[in-house]
Amino acid sequence: MATKAIIIGAGRGIRMMPETESYPKCMIDGLGGRRVLDWILDSLISVKVDHIAFVGGYHIEKVIASYPQLRYYHNDKWDNNNVLESLFYAEPEMDSEFIVSYSDIICRSSVLKRLMDSKADVALVVDRNWRQRYVGRTAHPITQAEKVAVRDGKVVEAGKHLSLEKTYGEFVGLAKFSELAANQMRRHYLDVRNFYLERPFHQAPNIREAYLTDMFEELVDLGVLVETIDIWGEWVELDTPQDLERARRDKVIA
Repeated sequence: MATKAIIIGAGRGIRMMPETESYPKCMIDGLGGRRVLDWILDSLISVKVDHIAFVGGYHIEKVIASYPQLRYYHNDKWDNNNVLESLFYAEPEMDSEFIVSYSDIICRSSVLKRLMDSKADVALVVDRNWRQRYVGRTAHPITQAEKVAVRDGKVVEAGKHLSLEKTYGEFVGLAKFSELAANQMRRHYLDVRNFYLERPFHQAPNIREAYLTDMFEELVDLGVLVETIDIWGEWVELDTPQDLERARRDKVIA
């Protein structure tokens, strides 16, 4: 079965205001004459991934109007949940191998190619040159980086809580799940979700507020092999107006 993709873009992107006053971050343009989502879709299509779902919330109608070819899932509680919960609005798509991508990142097509070639059960794209990205990046503190720790080539911890000394690299918001891992994650999430609705789930106060990194830690605890695809730069995150200004100035995605 062909690899699918799920793009998570439900949030408002408060730190990107005023750019996101009337549309989500993925609709920001002026990046080589294109929108963020255009770059993401082109990278996916370049590796023959054309079954693409989008989880939207804030101004989803504007994304639908511009990209009618995508499959849509509406996170109608986008202002009260987080990335992991958003992902599971697209749970019907998780019946085979799939890629998950944040909607505010742009990676070079070569990164997608390496991810597609990975045979890992779960493969995370991780920037080893991550500290350099935070030099002069005052609007997005380094403490907010989604970091990973690795031992013997395998991910053992993930999350913003990791110390700089323990960090192997930064998770960029792009990952691939094998069919086996996808099914295992689906079953486990549905089994434990109610239990963690009012209890801490790894670093999150509850499962509604969890990040993908919390699920990565859960999968590691279950014995799933979570590996990394190492990159050195080769991507851009658009989280603040400062990020956008730097991306336009430096033409980092040209």
